[in-house]
Amino acid sequence: LEEVAPKPVQDTGNVLKQGYLEKRSREHSFFGSEWQKRWCVLNRRAFYYYANEKSKQPKGSFSIENYDARLAFHLRKDSRKSCCFEVVCPGKRTYEFTAPSPAEAEEWVDQIQFLLKDLSSLTIPHDEEDEEETYNDVDSCDSANTASHNTTLTQDESNFEMKEEDIYEVLPGKQ
Repeated sequence: LEEVAPKPVQDTGNVLKQGYLEKRSREHSFFGSEWQKRWCVLNRRAFYYYANEKSKQPKGSFSIENYDARLAFHLRKDSRKSCCFEVVCPGKRTYEFTAPSPAEAEEWVDQIQFLLKDLSSLTIPHDEEDEEETYNDVDSCDSANTASHNTTLTQDESNFEMKEEDIYEVLPGKQ
């Protein structure tokens, strides 16, 4: 996993979601965990949290890859318990947050899950079942000959030489 470079709020790139959340600190006081208000920013690769929306340096950040987000009503016992969610990854730190409202907590979870689904779709599965569903853009009309990709490509290669001259259009006045 790549390290996330600290960035000012304005330079975090394609921002997918941002706003104030309460983040539970790692240090536990005598009275329990401390919840601190943080400006949080989610972009395509990372989650950043700042002291406020004008901060130059993040208080922390982590790569969102391999994490999961879920609502977590057990984090608080007060009236805000329905606003809690956590971002977890096995073997790594769990980040716990409280949103301003239950709907806002759901939006954060949905956005993180959408992003994770998008990141995981960049990896191509190698299951045998998936191979049957491979799209064949080269010869989509002739589904009878899709048993072997090599056969389809070889058939098209013979037609390619005849069509190659038709690829370029000569514009009037240009040679």
